[in-house]
Amino acid sequence: MNVRFASSRLALVAVLVSAAFSTLADESAAAKIERGRYLVTIAGCNDCHTAGYANVEGQTPESEWLKGDALGWKGPWGTTYAPNLRITLSTMNEDQWVSFAHSLRSRPPMPSFNLNVMTEKDLRDIYAFITHLQPLGDPAPAYLPPGEVPAGPYVEFPAPPEE
Repeated sequence: MNVRFASSRLALVAVLVSAAFSTLADESAAAKIERGRYLVTIAGCNDCHTAGYANVEGQTPESEWLKGDALGWKGPWGTTYAPNLRITLSTMNEDQWVSFAHSLRSRPPMPSFNLNVMTEKDLRDIYAFITHLQPLGDPAPAYLPPGEVPAGPYVEFPAPPEE
């Protein structure tokens, strides 16, 4: 076997191996996005972070998912709004998101305690899905402290009964 032929075969093998790893990486990225889509759906993220999602029984086009909502959630804590997760996650890298999610303490109705206990893999897959979507939409309205009345629509939670 001459050197030129061996060198060409080696180069061909290197290209094929590189292409195989690239394909595996693409499949892995696609699998993470798909699993993230699934987790976002079953965890109920769209219920609050996608305007009108519950009203249409989840039939909102994915292009509209997770853009936040102007519907306020008013209670003894003030009024909170579901933020635009597409914008929020576009400001973080994956590690920052995992750290943020594991340490988040938020006002109702956000069940941050559920986010806190998600596995790192779950959070990384959710990140892959959400960042796969373009960071479109507007920020949600700002939090209002107790006593302030929201300008737009809101759901009011009663104060808990006194003991």
